[in-house]
Amino acid sequence: MIAFLFPGQGSQKVGMGHDLAQASAAAREVFEEVDDALNQKLFALMGEGPESELTMTANAQPAIMANAMAVVRVLEAGGFVLSEKGTAVAGHSLGEYSALASVGAFDLSTTAKLLRTRGIAMQDAVPIGVGGMCALLGADLEKAQALADAAAQGDVCEVANDNDPGQVVLSGHLAAIDRAVELARDHGIKRAIKLPVSAPFHCSLMQPAALRMQTALGNTPPAPFRLPVYANVTAAPVTDAAEEQRLLVEQITGRVRWRESIAAMADAGITHFVELGGKVVGPMVKKIAPDATVTSVVSMDEIEALAGSV
Repeated sequence: MIAFLFPGQGSQKVGMGHDLAQASAAAREVFEEVDDALNQKLFALMGEGPESELTMTANAQPAIMANAMAVVRVLEAGGFVLSEKGTAVAGHSLGEYSALASVGAFDLSTTAKLLRTRGIAMQDAVPIGVGGMCALLGADLEKAQALADAAAQGDVCEVANDNDPGQVVLSGHLAAIDRAVELARDHGIKRAIKLPVSAPFHCSLMQPAALRMQTALGNTPPAPFRLPVYANVTAAPVTDAAEEQRLLVEQITGRVRWRESIAAMADAGITHFVELGGKVVGPMVKKIAPDATVTSVVSMDEIEALAGSV
């Protein structure tokens, strides 16, 4: 059984999608549709930069989705339909929107607009310089939670991402994140690295963004989708569109339970994980489910190889 996975923020890079667009009309159509939906030359920004502008949350989120959906559309143009080949889909943070688009919950234009709204809302929720995030390497969830509790000291310091057995991300007030970095070794954690982000994602400080997304998703709710989606905040399969709408709102402030999601899929019998549009979440999968087959698909050669092997 196969699950299709979609990367999250941090997977963007200048040049993304360029080669695929040159090779495939189906990919070019995706980038044009997203440009039209956002009334922006996003694809030009993806191809040429500057990197500082592409990295902005409001640009990175729809760009990463567009890149992933271009891969999906090229596969579909060749007769490879995800809902016929796969058992489930999942995406890391914003990647959950890509996953939903890939199985018909949102059309491409709606997904782009929702992610633009989501990016702006998340950026606006906390003034720049007030919040931060740090990655803990060599930390499991228990160690990370203990460190977060010790570093909070009245501020917000929460587990934002449980990525794999050795990588957990904290999010919250910048002062608390700085304390967490200083205290990490005392808690038996090999290394703590502050992340170059402009907002503290996936923690309670994001509540204003959650309210804005509740309104946005209320206006454009997901349609029924063709495969179960493993939701970030529950690490469990969702088949009901109304439930998924609620979980997407909760996701803004909730923990990305990626390790648990992959483990749950493996426990359900999924043995092959295919990352579409990036090479970020695949390495995490191998640390969670070492016996699984993991394939990352970005280029035309990789698309053709996947289509020929499944």
